[in-house]
Amino acid sequence: MKLVIGLGNPGVAYLNSRHNTGFLVAEALQKTKLPKDFFVRKSDVFMNSSGDFVKKLTTDYRLPTTDLYVIHDDLDIPLGSYKIQLGHGPKDHNGLKSIDEVLGTDQYWHVRVGVDNRPLDNRPMGEEYVLQDFSDEERQILNKVIKEVCKKLATLSKNTN
Repeated sequence: MKLVIGLGNPGVAYLNSRHNTGFLVAEALQKTKLPKDFFVRKSDVFMNSSGDFVKKLTTDYRLPTTDLYVIHDDLDIPLGSYKIQLGHGPKDHNGLKSIDEVLGTDQYWHVRVGVDNRPLDNRPMGEEYVLQDFSDEERQILNKVIKEVCKKLATLSKNTN
């Protein structure tokens, strides 16, 4: 069994924010044909409290962390790119810090979706930037990446069953 959790913040105010990239990918994955033992969930808590949500699901499903995929925004990766890596996330992400602390490990799959599109000459602080909405042009780029991530995860799930 594989469990995929999309991170984000609940509420209308955050629907199109960069920090909700994990939610956006999870929503697209839920519409993708996946094997029966491949479960996709969206966190129902704010980003910085993600650990308890993830811990409850991994406990309920009796799942080793190596079968857990956490989808999140990543400011270390430019918009239009993504990485899927075991035990490797961005330098500073409070949602992942919460998960690492509660699980006691970072050895789960990090689905790192790039959101950095800040201008080099006027870079807002990360915390401020990720809470801003994507522009229409950025959303078009993100939508392409979301499709790529969905294809990749569907392929990974088929290869590991």
